[in-house]
Amino acid sequence: MTTEIRWGVVGPGRIAESVLPDFAHVPDARVVAVASRSQDRADAFAARHGIDRAHGSYAAILSDPDVDVLYVATPHAQHAAFAAAALRAGKALLVEKSFTATPAGARGVVALARETGVFAMEAMWTRFQPAVVALRELVADGAIGEVRSVQADLGVAREYDPADRLFALELGGGALLDLGVYVVSFAQMLLGTPDTVTATGSRYETGADAEAGLLLGYDDGRSATLLTSLRQALPGQARVFGTTGWIDVLPRFHHPATIVLHRAGAEPETITRPPAGAGYSHELIEVVECLRAGRTESAVMPLADTLAVQDVLGRAADQLGVQHAEDPDF
Repeated sequence: MTTEIRWGVVGPGRIAESVLPDFAHVPDARVVAVASRSQDRADAFAARHGIDRAHGSYAAILSDPDVDVLYVATPHAQHAAFAAAALRAGKALLVEKSFTATPAGARGVVALARETGVFAMEAMWTRFQPAVVALRELVADGAIGEVRSVQADLGVAREYDPADRLFALELGGGALLDLGVYVVSFAQMLLGTPDTVTATGSRYETGADAEAGLLLGYDDGRSATLLTSLRQALPGQARVFGTTGWIDVLPRFHHPATIVLHRAGAEPETITRPPAGAGYSHELIEVVECLRAGRTESAVMPLADTLAVQDVLGRAADQLGVQHAEDPDF
């Protein structure tokens, strides 16, 4: 590993455009290459962001000797096949959520990461937000007693366009994989893996899910009530209920700046912890620190949690009649 951690971007789309500026907040890390299925698109992205090399195929970046870690921002259904190829090529991975389109795809990637000993992490930036770190510390310290329930919602109003990635089933479109992953991961972070998953919702004509309400149940009586939608804008708030109080995560909970602690018999306490940059820097820093320490996965976003979240999303999709599949080609 060189002194500088050298990154490659795979899939120069909307999310990659948002993430790239946050590298300015990551010490000793630099994006040196970008890959797209279109050479013109790769060239344009490289020019906008001052990147040295632009590859006109995803495969080409795997043989780039100057790339240590790949940030994968392709559509969900393309994650599994590319991630597997990257791991075999010895490239560390930060894969956008949802990690894959299916639970089986996630299991395959995780098994290969463990077999090869190459670092891999899901890009769930929420877990690294300073305000969420503060929340987890309060919970661990017993500030609200035992956590018994979580509520969370996340939705946007998007005009239906069957050609858009968000609504294309073959690309992993739908509310569950794009937004539902946030509410499920947040609940799983605090409550662990549920014993039961109950889902209701609706689908678009393409077969992708438009909205979903999820009830996660635990054998000891704990629960999470979650809502996600592409049909309607939702507040994007979360609340964590304990036996001696609760914590509000102010909108939008998946990248919050402020939480409010409500202890029984005490005045509410507002805690503000703004992120650096747009908030992506914290997960990028985690990857860099893990690579420098020789770790093969993150303790904050471990692969076991990614598998648990992907399983919940898969069970919910099955109940809604949504049939996601992995794209074997990249």
